[in-house]
Amino acid sequence: MGTGVRRRMGVEERRQQLIGVALDLFSRRSPDDVSIDEIAAAAGISRPLVYHYFPGKLSLYEAALKRASKDLASRFVEPAEGPLGARLLRVMRRYFDFVDDHGPGFAALMRGGPAVGSSATNVLIDSVRQAAYEQILSHLEVAEAPARLELVVRSWISLAESTALLWLDGRRIPRADLEVQLVQDFAALAAVGAAHDEETAAVLRGALRRDSASGPFTDLVTRLIALAS
Repeated sequence: MGTGVRRRMGVEERRQQLIGVALDLFSRRSPDDVSIDEIAAAAGISRPLVYHYFPGKLSLYEAALKRASKDLASRFVEPAEGPLGARLLRVMRRYFDFVDDHGPGFAALMRGGPAVGSSATNVLIDSVRQAAYEQILSHLEVAEAPARLELVVRSWISLAESTALLWLDGRRIPRADLEVQLVQDFAALAAVGAAHDEETAAVLRGALRRDSASGPFTDLVTRLIALAS
């Protein structure tokens, strides 16, 4: 028979376990609705021991958000292979994988939750947005974006966030359709920017030239031509 003796965790290992447990609970319910007692029970330790590793729920919440924000930012990393539209579609699929798997936690990350007003939480959210912005510029092969193009990219990142939050409330539009729509939203925003700025126009022309016949950008152009006629 086994002795049933548990291996004692080191300090950092225990901290990481508690962060993982908290993230799992936050992925199913709003952090506001998850208590320290629940986190302790799920981790198999006592409530006072949780406070040994984290001074309070807010600090544990912020540690969980830090891990989640790194995960979310990594969803925008994509090899520079193939047409831009196809790359952005893969990015959106991974982005919505995160949203789908961590709905309440994603909403808390973007809206605040228990850490509303916390400068640390705001920094984490901004870091995700900045990482996404830099990745998109990399895909566009732009080292420093002109003002119009920066507006396009940052507006699109905000649109992806708000779209994901709205989708979580009822999921009334098929997820795959929404992923394609967001990629086409990028092309539409870029087209408006290109109409007012030659540098943005040059970037967009290059992206459209490299798009495949069945790509999301080409599909959007085809649909718009059909609509106009």
